[in-house]
Amino acid sequence: MPEWLRDPIGAAERGENPTVLRRMPSGYAVIGNMQLLPGYCLLLAVPRVTHLTDLAPAARRQFLFDMSVLGEAVEHACRPYGLRRLNYEILGNGETFVHAHIFPRYHWEPAERLTEPVWRYPREIFTDAAYAYAAVKHGELKRDIEAALATLSERADQG
Repeated sequence: MPEWLRDPIGAAERGENPTVLRRMPSGYAVIGNMQLLPGYCLLLAVPRVTHLTDLAPAARRQFLFDMSVLGEAVEHACRPYGLRRLNYEILGNGETFVHAHIFPRYHWEPAERLTEPVWRYPREIFTDAAYAYAAVKHGELKRDIEAALATLSERADQG
């Protein structure tokens, strides 16, 4: 496991997390280190809290809004790849800090997977090196998400 992955928020703050898309008002938007579903992204909350309800109401609203903006950016960037819809998840079972998952879902996925959560894919697929984020393989998609996120964030800032 790369060192930055042990503390992705700290690594983002130090400029050492290669998956960072953008610093948003509520945290860091990052592309997932596994790209089973191309364009999978996360929003990592800052300040680092354990529960969504640990954030003050205004910060909670900002986090959820930022999650939707990141989702919209993923939607724009992933349409050319056969996007079907987006799944948004805030789980908190594996990591002790609040983060949101944005999973693009595609028409080309196996039919038996289309109506199930992403987590129903075989467990070993989530550690398969074939799906690991790589700038060479996923760089263009990352740039497309960054560009959409910049445009949408600018619009959001203007109200």
